[in-house]
Amino acid sequence: MAKIFVITYSTYGHINKLAESVVKGLENNGVEVGRYQIAETLSAEILEKMHAPAKADIPIITVDQLPEADGYLFGFPTRYGSAPAQVKAFFDATGGLWAKQALVGKPVGFFYSTASQHGGQEATVFSTMPFVAHHGLIYVPLGYTNSHLFDNSEVVGGSAWGAGTVANGDGSRMPSEKELEIAVTQGERFADVAKKLSA
Repeated sequence: MAKIFVITYSTYGHINKLAESVVKGLENNGVEVGRYQIAETLSAEILEKMHAPAKADIPIITVDQLPEADGYLFGFPTRYGSAPAQVKAFFDATGGLWAKQALVGKPVGFFYSTASQHGGQEATVFSTMPFVAHHGLIYVPLGYTNSHLFDNSEVVGGSAWGAGTVANGDGSRMPSEKELEIAVTQGERFADVAKKLSA
């Protein structure tokens, strides 16, 4: 059975909420899921000033664990159209795995959160492509595999690049039902590809 790690960095909970649906989709299509979060680099004092809630009770991933999985779905919010520093620090720590070519040929995908509709959802994924390419990972996009991605009647996060949510500048908007359904679809589609690659 293929094993997929769902790895998140979530400050206010939006990404972890999307991840629940991603995991559901993966499990719907018969893969084993490992659920992890990326370590926080901000101090408790700074997080308190940001009014960030306590971190979810999810194990912290180390780079040494990555080779145990057959594929990866990373979820994180945007920072000015790019991955946040915490995620970049994690990616930067994978040099030893790169030297061993330990991740070559494994599938990877991304899901994300922005404050606004034009806050850089696709650009956030673009910013990860050098990491993907240098490790020889196989990027698996969502495509337009969920009809909600065509819905213009309301704000709907996500794109062909992956599931997403629009949180508002104050973080008051949690993922909608449509966004959660898109995340399930991403999990299901990713599981199908991962099973084929690991067969």
